[in-house]
Amino acid sequence: MSRRRYVARGVPGGYRIWDNRGRRWWGDLYELCPDDLLTELNGPADHTRVTALLRRYRALKR
Repeated sequence: MSRRRYVARGVPGGYRIWDNRGRRWWGDLYELCPDDLLTELNGPADHTRVTALLRRYRALKR
């Protein structure tokens, strides 16, 4: 199995997405682990689906 580009890492207050290739944090801080967002980013990375998932997770923060 190949190494994943995006992984969720636990940080104080929730989870953040780490970009292994860019070696930096990607996106916002999430209270819940964004499993389906990670699956989409590491898979087909369809722009409309990623945008919808980002909006969904931002709405959960409010």
